[in-house]
Amino acid sequence: MALSRRALLAQAAASAAGAAVPSPSPAAGAAAGSEPTTTVVLRGTIPPGAPDFVYVPVDVPPGVRELRVSYRYDKPPAPPGTAGNALDIGLFDQRGTALGGHGFRGWSGGARSEFFLRADEATPGYLPGPLEHGRWHLALGPYTVAPQGLSYEVTVTFAHGAPAPAAPVAYPPRRIPGRGRAWYRGDCHIHSVHSDGRRTPTEIIALARAAGLDFINTSEHNTHSSHTAWAGADTAGLLVLTGEEVTTRTGHVLAVGTDPGTFIDWRYRSRDGRFARFARAVRQAGGLVVPAHPHATCVGCAWKFGFGEADAVEVWNGPWTPDDEVSLASWDATLSGASGDRWLPAVAHSDYHRDPDRIGGPQTVVLADDLSREAVLAGLRAGRAYAAESSAVSVDFTAVTGRGAHAGIGETLAVAAPDAEVLVRLSVTGAEGCELRLVTDQGTVHTVPAATSLEWRTTPARTAYVRAEVRHPAQAPPLPGPPAALTNPIWLCSNSVPNKGS
Repeated sequence: MALSRRALLAQAAASAAGAAVPSPSPAAGAAAGSEPTTTVVLRGTIPPGAPDFVYVPVDVPPGVRELRVSYRYDKPPAPPGTAGNALDIGLFDQRGTALGGHGFRGWSGGARSEFFLRADEATPGYLPGPLEHGRWHLALGPYTVAPQGLSYEVTVTFAHGAPAPAAPVAYPPRRIPGRGRAWYRGDCHIHSVHSDGRRTPTEIIALARAAGLDFINTSEHNTHSSHTAWAGADTAGLLVLTGEEVTTRTGHVLAVGTDPGTFIDWRYRSRDGRFARFARAVRQAGGLVVPAHPHATCVGCAWKFGFGEADAVEVWNGPWTPDDEVSLASWDATLSGASGDRWLPAVAHSDYHRDPDRIGGPQTVVLADDLSREAVLAGLRAGRAYAAESSAVSVDFTAVTGRGAHAGIGETLAVAAPDAEVLVRLSVTGAEGCELRLVTDQGTVHTVPAATSLEWRTTPARTAYVRAEVRHPAQAPPLPGPPAALTNPIWLCSNSVPNKGS
């Protein structure tokens, strides 16, 4: 949907409500020696069926040192089964609101009711920098609107005076000392105070270390403000990738490992045909496109854009729930008809926000050449990875031929003939009492209860791929128990198909 149409709809919604009319108060010089301030109050009502974003203009005068915003909205009772009011907020500067975000200055969603910006500092979720005079816009996002409509009041306060010196910009390193080619553990879906999380970057680093992680990815909702925050923290021994959780109205997607300072816009739905443009932007910034919790049941959370632009998919999000089971089954269905050189890898993340969420529960364990952004992303892109419930769980999963050829997770084993026998081996540590399962393009073909290892024989004629699941005992048979670990597939073929990871 073109932004001009969005702007038109936003203006129409505001006009119909008789809203968004600035009501400036006289300049107020407060106590002696303090900076003079000016306050503008903006009121309006957003009706049901309004556009996803309503842009409320704010004229910023020259000589503003600090801009401070607070807002509130009514929450009338809604009929049973009907959503009540929920209003998100963000800010665009004088460069405008065009799709792509050149004027983007921050987003807090519904996580906080006030924020500020200065040249040297800003509320988490917002970008410090010059407060140029001109027409700025508050971006109001009516997440849900009650049948009575959503009435809001926004108070904007300008503190006048000379701006503070700009803050220096620094980002976390792209590479840290590692163990060479090895299995590294990471969690690429974590929220801090820069969106709707409760922990600071420093606190998250401590929790990540305690969880046995080697890397994490910043994934704040619709903002990249945290990218600079990690540079000032003690990240020794932990690789911090920079990214974003692009939170649209028809699904969430992780931008994993993008260039520091990269912003990816979220203001579109699947019907608008815009996603391919922003998926390309993620990849052009060096990152991976990873749809998150694709079958989640919250409003706007389920993934509706398809997987044609995805580099991987999050099949396990936080504590295992029925929607994860659906995500796993749906992902497995994408493997049928795929091949070892073109398929969609699976990953797992905690989606940490606050206690009792657990960073690294679950986590993705990736085979990478070293502990660098490029190497970790290459391993994830190739599918050389498995999911584990914690750092206590380790998986060794391989397939070998009688002549000694072998392949591991995410790789392809090429054998001389379709009926040549292949030996599949699985061993697990840290998951005592769990059931071991092998899944192929025909479904679950082999199970061993309460075991730590198994062997199974097949041929490329019978099996296109094989992947492993390590499951806790079933809690509600016939549904299987929650996993302790899940692997990406090993592919089998009877010709020289190159490994995806080679």
